[in-house]
Amino acid sequence: MTQREQSAIAFDELHTRHAAALTQQAFLLTGRPRLAQRAVERGFRLAWQRWPQVAVDPDPAGWVRAATYEYALAPWHRLCPGLRTARTPDRLAAPAEPSDQALLVTLLSLPAPYRRTLVLHDGVGLGLGETAAETEASTPAAAGRLAHARERINERLPELGLAGHPPVRQGEILRARLARLAAAEQMPPPAAEFVRSGSERSAERATRAVFGLIGLFALVTLLTVIVTPDHHTPPERSMSRAAHAPVSPDRHRDESAHKAGGAHRAGSAHKAGRAHRHGIEAVRKRLRQARLRPESR
Repeated sequence: MTQREQSAIAFDELHTRHAAALTQQAFLLTGRPRLAQRAVERGFRLAWQRWPQVAVDPDPAGWVRAATYEYALAPWHRLCPGLRTARTPDRLAAPAEPSDQALLVTLLSLPAPYRRTLVLHDGVGLGLGETAAETEASTPAAAGRLAHARERINERLPELGLAGHPPVRQGEILRARLARLAAAEQMPPPAAEFVRSGSERSAERATRAVFGLIGLFALVTLLTVIVTPDHHTPPERSMSRAAHAPVSPDRHRDESAHKAGGAHRAGSAHKAGRAHRHGIEAVRKRLRQARLRPESR
């Protein structure tokens, strides 16, 4: 027998032992049989997808129960009328007593954390510490939620006889009534083989979707690289369109004075050069005359 076959047998045994009870508990949480069946199927699908983790868990049934409760009480269900918690139950197949319908309506009127705590402690029979751990709350917070839920039920249904009894006795009374109420609703869970095949198909579709998104992102990136030019050439600006800064009068006078000073210095330099040249010519003329005088004598 292969490891996969052994895992399938262990999963089917877990499903056979706990699927029906989980469906009844999910119905107490939501008041909708179809949603309860869907929540249980969802919980077992997740368990099969993560079976190596669930198989070594100290409480595999608790793992599936937590996943089922999370889906049944998911906040986003409020956006879908068919998935939100019913204010009144959709149907109740065979109530044992007329007060069972009122008990279920009162249970559905509780806030989701209080309803979950009551079902786990008084319906499933978990201890207060285990209930707090599964609801991810502290033990005092779980005890407060449980006491508040019992007070609300006692206010609306005094005929249950919760008043005047200690908390332990109140838990026993509610446990018996909730068990009878859940057993009155017969909701067959889906077969284990159907859950396993559906889980595998969901995982395959999710894998294909991930690879599809990765391929699409790579294609968009490649097209962006191809279409985008290598460099950016800024547009040429015309000199005639360039903005001219205004020149102050003081700056204009300074520039005029600088130009006048430059012209005066150029004129002075020109006169000095001309005088120098005249002086050189006079010296040369005297030298020529000095050479010619002895020869004339």
